[in-house]
Amino acid sequence: MSKIICTAAIRGAHKIVKRAEDKLNETITKKGKDHQVEFPNTAYFFPIIYSMTGMEVKTLAEFQPVLERAKGLLPPIPSDKHWLPYLGHALDAGMATLFAEEIIEACKYLIGPDPVDGIWLGAADDVILRERGIEFVDGTAPGFAAIVGAAPDADTAVKIARELQQKNLYVFMSAETNGVSFAEQLDSKGVQLGWETRLVPFGKDISATIYALGFANRAAMSFGAVKPGDFRHNLLYNKARIFAFVMALGKVDDEKYANAAGAINYGFPTIADTDIPEILPTGVCTYEHVVSRIPHDKIVEKAIEVRGLKVSIHKIDIPVPYGPAFEGERIRKDDMYVELGGPKAHGFEFVTMKDISEIEDGKIELLGPDLKEFEEGSSINIGIYVAVAGRKMQKDFEPILERQIHRFLGEAQGIFHMGQRNQIRHRISTEGYKLGLRLEHIGTILHAKFHEEYGAIVDKVQITIYTKEPEVEKLLGGVHQAFVERDERIMGMKDNTVNLFYSCTLCQSFAPTHVCVISPERSGLCGSVSWLDAKASFEITPTGPNQPIEKGDVIDEGTGQWDGVNKFLTDASNRKFEKVSMYSMLVDPMTSCGCFECISVLLPMCNGIMTVHRDFTEMTPCGMKFSTLAGSVGGGQQTPGFVGHSKLFLASNKFISADGGLARLVWMPKELKEEMGHLIETTAKELGLEDFLSKIADETIATTEEEVLNHLQKVNHPALELNALI
Repeated sequence: MSKIICTAAIRGAHKIVKRAEDKLNETITKKGKDHQVEFPNTAYFFPIIYSMTGMEVKTLAEFQPVLERAKGLLPPIPSDKHWLPYLGHALDAGMATLFAEEIIEACKYLIGPDPVDGIWLGAADDVILRERGIEFVDGTAPGFAAIVGAAPDADTAVKIARELQQKNLYVFMSAETNGVSFAEQLDSKGVQLGWETRLVPFGKDISATIYALGFANRAAMSFGAVKPGDFRHNLLYNKARIFAFVMALGKVDDEKYANAAGAINYGFPTIADTDIPEILPTGVCTYEHVVSRIPHDKIVEKAIEVRGLKVSIHKIDIPVPYGPAFEGERIRKDDMYVELGGPKAHGFEFVTMKDISEIEDGKIELLGPDLKEFEEGSSINIGIYVAVAGRKMQKDFEPILERQIHRFLGEAQGIFHMGQRNQIRHRISTEGYKLGLRLEHIGTILHAKFHEEYGAIVDKVQITIYTKEPEVEKLLGGVHQAFVERDERIMGMKDNTVNLFYSCTLCQSFAPTHVCVISPERSGLCGSVSWLDAKASFEITPTGPNQPIEKGDVIDEGTGQWDGVNKFLTDASNRKFEKVSMYSMLVDPMTSCGCFECISVLLPMCNGIMTVHRDFTEMTPCGMKFSTLAGSVGGGQQTPGFVGHSKLFLASNKFISADGGLARLVWMPKELKEEMGHLIETTAKELGLEDFLSKIADETIATTEEEVLNHLQKVNHPALELNALI
């Protein structure tokens, strides 16, 4: 290893550990050694410390042994006589740096400066981890770039950021160069920052770099079943599964060298634009450890090569950048050129199956005026009519394809997509219009993406876009009737009317023993895969994660067990589990991966259950927050009394029907109650539960199990009349 890098990294580590010691002493003086400390709304304590050592830090005093451990990792600063040409000492110094920086950032939350300030977001909470972590599971996000420092100018920063976004990578930003940060450069050019656009500004201080590495540690523990303290498994997991790299822009000082050494522990290499010493031999990293002097127009490409990252890019012939990173873009009224549909105009998007002889593949027609003929700021009537045909296409696949329009159009920079069916409100940005974006490009995108992702069932795609109000209104009637008929067909499907269920093993890359079993009345835990979705997925990719499961003979109709399903589970879970009940959370419940929308938990005192969704960050009546529950239930475990599931499963007649069904539901967050209330009420009436929704407690009524019980007794909740759960 380069003597210069080794010396600088160790010297930087000494500086950062000393800074952590001073910051901790200052915080203890002001707050007291027993003061509680945490990153807000996280269940993984301090993720680098916890994952590497297993130490659960809850108070400032508990940082003291961590600090001593960091000091113990610090090698002496090398001299000419005592320098050894290998990585070991620098890697130890790098890990000491990361421990120290978690202490620094934690103390900031107590005495300042506040990590959350202006554009700076600080630590990602567990809601973000659950929402974004699944993208690293399904490959939507192949990895992340941790950018430290700043580009030579804001225009260069924008070009690098856009290229990283087009490669679908997350961009985690920290530190500065000459008082300016990469995130501030993007902000000065009006680039939208945040988790939605994958441009995430953690903090201007170099210590904020630990939030990027902490995210990787939390993903390993949450989705990969890596146990706290198992540092070897954690580091190997990150090297093999989390494709990340450090991009050092501008001058690299001692503290940045120390952070680079910390990242190398994970197999994350550093790519720099400046002339710093290189470490080219392979070893800890897949390929080179440090590569320097890379021109800015080549640095993204070089970083991907050095990390060994496989990125699939399909060029679509439109004048704006395209990729999942742009799906979170928001176009405010002041930034829009026109609005498509919305409250002031009619609009719809519709996919329909046609005979293969009826349509012409690639035909895109615009019937009506284009954008340039409308006044800026106006609302346009629009109908997006997509006709598809294919030998394997089925009528039931129409809504599945139609739902993809949201993602396909939203991934184009300059298009904001909201709503679906005949309730749409899209926007075209002024910037996109100036770059040449026109309505015909909607057709270009849809034609390309339907063929790319659904080529196994779609042979032809023809798109017609209507912008004349009379034609849009005329078509709306027939389109609406098709939506009604479609809903009736899907809602009428029941588990006992089909012979096949479907699996989803997509999350086995993170939770090797987890198997989702999807039926018409029970969607996947993540809420994004219905029975029809899984069926279509199998048609598209017969060797993919969604496989047909022959139900076989009934073992127990009440709990929902079939011998064919159990046999599939045994094989697909690597023989970890032998039985699964589709309708029970007490007897052989379904395994949970970590991507579930909700968790239901037994409340014994209430003879019922509570359900909490992942957006709820407060304490629940069972005495655990969602993040703690997720850590206990996830990772591919089967935990009687706990079960992960989708939001929609709450409105199913089969929801824990073996355990008493919907009548057992006694507490849920108000937000979830409001979101799912109309569906829950409909199901409750079908089950003979009158005025049921008002009898369910929420956090405004009760926060402990005792308070929930008091509420149940006041409103005469039906759970109190059911057989005892335990």
